[in-house]
Amino acid sequence: MSGIHHIHQRKRVHHKLESYPHQNKWVRFLDRFLIVIAVVGPLIALPQIFQIFALKSAAGVSSLSWGLYALFNIPWFIYGIVHKDKPITIAYALSFIANLTVLVGSLMY
Repeated sequence: MSGIHHIHQRKRVHHKLESYPHQNKWVRFLDRFLIVIAVVGPLIALPQIFQIFALKSAAGVSSLSWGLYALFNIPWFIYGIVHKDKPITIAYALSFIANLTVLVGSLMY
């Protein structure tokens, strides 16, 4: 749903782009906070990666699901690059790596 919101935001500022960094403190904080979230969010896959590679067991891990997660990260990554949106680009690049790691591990074990 955030993608649709992002498109709406781009339409709103089409003719008059917002300055960056934004003049409003709250918006500046949100911009920086989303960079942190973009890096920390993909770390959610670390317990799954640990379970697969440290315990050498992929029991209960769906290769199809993790493969689809990785596949659907690609269009978002491209979208982030095209729109020069750092949080989206970082989040989906790191998510792709994490999801691909789980996928490879689930296929190996």
